[in-house]
Amino acid sequence: MSTVTTRRRTEPLSREARPPSGAKKPGRLAALGLTGAILIAALLWISPLVLLVVSALRPLSDFLSNGPVSLPDTFTLANFAEAWDVGNFGSSYANTLFLLVIKVPLGVALAALLAYALAKLRIRMKSVTLFFVVIGMTVPIYVAIVPLFTMLRSVGLTDSIPGIVGPYVAFGLPLQVVILHAFFRRVPDELVEAARIDGAGDLRIFLQIMLPLSLPALITVAILDAVATWNELFLALSLLSSQENQTIPLGLLNFQGQFATNYTGLAAGILIAVVPILVLYMFLQRFIVGGLTAGATKG
Repeated sequence: MSTVTTRRRTEPLSREARPPSGAKKPGRLAALGLTGAILIAALLWISPLVLLVVSALRPLSDFLSNGPVSLPDTFTLANFAEAWDVGNFGSSYANTLFLLVIKVPLGVALAALLAYALAKLRIRMKSVTLFFVVIGMTVPIYVAIVPLFTMLRSVGLTDSIPGIVGPYVAFGLPLQVVILHAFFRRVPDELVEAARIDGAGDLRIFLQIMLPLSLPALITVAILDAVATWNELFLALSLLSSQENQTIPLGLLNFQGQFATNYTGLAAGILIAVVPILVLYMFLQRFIVGGLTAGATKG
């Protein structure tokens, strides 16, 4: 019986049982179609950036005569020098970097402390507090601008770079807390309890255990906060008025005149403003993906 079974197993498949030779062709065609669709989507995604670079490298007269979607007759780098002066990027960069250095570490530290307390400490009304944190993500910034301006004016902090650090931190906290809270909940409670049995306090557990374990999530939150701070316009436009206190987004508004717009200078200014944060995002995007997905599963 075993000999017959063995022979049957080793016999080659009949023509009827063999898969047709062209069975893989639909799969290959589907893969080629998917690759082509992804390539087209990538070209469409990058086309605005290419158009922006070409506009920044062409004279304004060529832009106006031939239109934006055309190959320039000549190329020039004069737009970048002009854009640096018109956009006041010397002081704008300094002000924005000051906000990044002060606001981002402060916001991440406060968000980490609150997220740790909501995730691991035995405190009352944790669910209610987390609910209000999430609600803070849905509050439009336009609703708070009038009382915020009144409060800052009463203490003399309008048109001041240090004065907008507090509002920037407050409006950035909800998203940061939600991301870090999801990560801290993933840390096993047994690890925290073992540290408490060994005599570690809550602050020591937070500094020596939670922070090192949550480094990917902290980097993610810091990058997202830095990008949001770099690009923020509405608060800066509402609370800053003088030329020396402008941030980078406010500097780009200098290219818009009452009757005309310097399109090529604006394109060069946008590149000056966006390239540093774009390069940072490209190099650190793997931390962003890892940090956002770290708290998505348990175990």
